[in-house]
Amino acid sequence: MAHSRTLEHLEAMLVVGIGGFGGSNLRYAVELFVPSSLAATALVNVLGSLALGFLIYESRLTGTISETSRTLIATGFIASFTTYSTFVVDALTTTPALAVGYIIGSYALGFGAVLVGREGARWLRSVTPPTPEVSD
Repeated sequence: MAHSRTLEHLEAMLVVGIGGFGGSNLRYAVELFVPSSLAATALVNVLGSLALGFLIYESRLTGTISETSRTLIATGFIASFTTYSTFVVDALTTTPALAVGYIIGSYALGFGAVLVGREGARWLRSVTPPTPEVSD
Protein backbone atom coordinates (compact mmCIF):
# COMPACT_ATOMS: atom_id res chain seq x y z
CA MET A 1 0.00 0.00 0.00
CA ALA A 2 2.74 2.48 0.96
CA HIS A 3 4.71 1.49 -2.15
CA SER A 4 1.71 2.27 -4.37
CA ARG A 5 1.25 5.66 -2.73
CA THR A 6 4.92 6.48 -3.21
CA LEU A 7 4.61 5.70 -6.92
CA GLU A 8 1.54 7.96 -7.16
CA HIS A 9 3.54 10.82 -5.62
CA LEU A 10 6.48 10.17 -7.94
CA GLU A 11 4.14 10.17 -10.94
CA ALA A 12 2.60 13.47 -9.82
CA MET A 13 6.05 15.02 -9.36
CA LEU A 14 7.09 13.86 -12.83
CA VAL A 15 3.91 15.31 -14.34
CA VAL A 16 4.48 18.64 -12.55
CA GLY A 17 8.08 18.67 -13.78
CA ILE A 18 7.06 18.06 -17.38
CA GLY A 19 4.45 20.81 -17.23
CA GLY A 20 6.87 23.09 -15.43
CA PHE A 21 9.49 22.64 -18.13
CA GLY A 22 7.04 23.81 -20.78
CA GLY A 23 5.61 26.69 -18.76
CA SER A 24 8.94 28.11 -17.65
CA ASN A 25 10.36 27.94 -21.17
CA LEU A 26 7.32 29.69 -22.61
CA ARG A 27 7.68 32.42 -19.97
CA TYR A 28 11.34 32.81 -20.94
CA ALA A 29 10.32 33.13 -24.61
CA VAL A 30 7.80 35.86 -23.73
CA GLU A 31 10.53 37.72 -21.84
CA LEU A 32 12.74 37.57 -24.96
CA PHE A 33 10.08 39.18 -27.15
CA VAL A 34 8.55 41.68 -24.72
CA PRO A 35 11.17 44.35 -23.98
CA SER A 36 9.74 45.58 -20.67
CA SER A 37 10.00 43.33 -17.63
CA LEU A 38 6.81 44.87 -16.21
CA ALA A 39 4.89 44.20 -19.42
CA ALA A 40 6.25 40.66 -19.81
CA THR A 41 5.39 39.74 -16.22
CA ALA A 42 1.92 41.29 -16.47
CA LEU A 43 1.30 39.47 -19.76
CA VAL A 44 2.26 36.02 -18.48
CA ASN A 45 0.31 36.50 -15.25
CA VAL A 46 -2.85 37.64 -17.05
CA LEU A 47 -2.61 34.85 -19.65
CA GLY A 48 -1.97 32.33 -16.87
CA SER A 49 -5.02 33.60 -14.95
CA LEU A 50 -7.13 33.28 -18.09
CA ALA A 51 -5.90 29.74 -18.76
CA LEU A 52 -6.35 28.65 -15.14
CA GLY A 53 -9.84 30.16 -14.99
CA PHE A 54 -10.81 28.29 -18.14
CA LEU A 55 -9.25 25.01 -16.97
CA ILE A 56 -10.86 25.02 -13.54
CA TYR A 57 -14.33 25.93 -14.76
CA GLU A 58 -14.17 23.61 -17.78
CA SER A 59 -13.16 20.81 -15.45
CA ARG A 60 -16.06 21.56 -13.11
CA LEU A 61 -18.60 21.87 -15.92
CA THR A 62 -17.64 18.76 -17.85
CA GLY A 63 -15.76 16.53 -15.45
CA THR A 64 -13.71 15.36 -18.43
CA ILE A 65 -10.31 16.67 -17.38
CA SER A 66 -8.46 14.03 -15.40
CA GLU A 67 -6.62 14.72 -12.17
CA THR A 68 -3.32 14.00 -13.93
CA SER A 69 -4.14 16.49 -16.69
CA ARG A 70 -5.11 19.16 -14.15
CA THR A 71 -1.86 18.56 -12.28
CA LEU A 72 0.17 18.77 -15.50
CA ILE A 73 -1.53 21.93 -16.75
CA ALA A 74 -2.35 23.85 -13.56
CA THR A 75 0.39 22.91 -11.10
CA GLY A 76 3.08 22.27 -13.70
CA PHE A 77 2.61 24.43 -16.78
CA ILE A 78 0.55 27.42 -15.60
CA ALA A 79 2.26 27.73 -12.20
CA SER A 80 5.70 27.86 -13.83
CA PHE A 81 4.50 30.13 -16.64
CA THR A 82 3.17 32.74 -14.22
CA THR A 83 5.42 34.42 -11.70
CA TYR A 84 4.40 36.08 -8.48
CA SER A 85 7.97 36.61 -7.27
CA THR A 86 8.97 38.54 -10.40
CA PHE A 87 5.76 40.57 -10.09
CA VAL A 88 6.79 41.62 -6.56
CA VAL A 89 10.39 42.40 -7.53
CA ASP A 90 9.21 44.43 -10.55
CA ALA A 91 6.81 46.39 -8.35
CA LEU A 92 9.50 47.11 -5.76
CA THR A 93 12.12 48.21 -8.28
CA THR A 94 10.05 50.79 -10.14
CA THR A 95 8.83 54.23 -9.12
CA PRO A 96 6.20 54.29 -6.36
CA ALA A 97 3.48 55.73 -8.61
CA LEU A 98 4.11 53.15 -11.34
CA ALA A 99 4.28 50.38 -8.74
CA VAL A 100 0.82 51.25 -7.38
CA GLY A 101 -0.67 51.29 -10.88
CA TYR A 102 1.14 48.06 -11.77
CA ILE A 103 -0.10 46.25 -8.67
CA ILE A 104 -3.71 47.43 -8.99
CA GLY A 105 -3.72 46.83 -12.74
CA SER A 106 -2.18 43.37 -12.43
CA TYR A 107 -4.70 42.23 -9.84
CA ALA A 108 -7.63 43.74 -11.75
CA LEU A 109 -6.53 42.17 -15.03
CA GLY A 110 -5.80 38.84 -13.32
CA PHE A 111 -9.23 38.62 -11.70
CA GLY A 112 -10.82 39.79 -14.93
CA ALA A 113 -8.94 37.14 -16.90
CA VAL A 114 -10.18 34.38 -14.57
CA LEU A 115 -13.74 35.60 -15.14
CA VAL A 116 -13.19 35.65 -18.92
CA GLY A 117 -11.79 32.11 -18.69
CA ARG A 118 -14.84 31.00 -16.71
CA GLU A 119 -17.22 32.53 -19.23
CA GLY A 120 -15.22 30.99 -22.07
CA ALA A 121 -15.68 27.56 -20.51
CA ARG A 122 -19.40 28.18 -20.09
CA TRP A 123 -19.73 29.43 -23.66
CA LEU A 124 -17.81 26.44 -25.03
CA ARG A 125 -20.08 24.13 -23.10
CA SER A 126 -23.17 25.86 -24.49
CA VAL A 127 -22.08 25.52 -28.15
CA THR A 128 -20.64 22.02 -27.90
CA PRO A 129 -23.19 19.30 -28.56
CA PRO A 130 -23.45 16.70 -25.81
CA THR A 131 -21.60 13.48 -26.40
CA PRO A 132 -24.05 10.63 -26.89
CA GLU A 133 -23.81 7.86 -24.36
CA VAL A 134 -22.71 4.52 -25.74
CA SER A 135 -24.80 1.58 -24.65
CA ASP A 136 -23.45 -1.95 -24.50
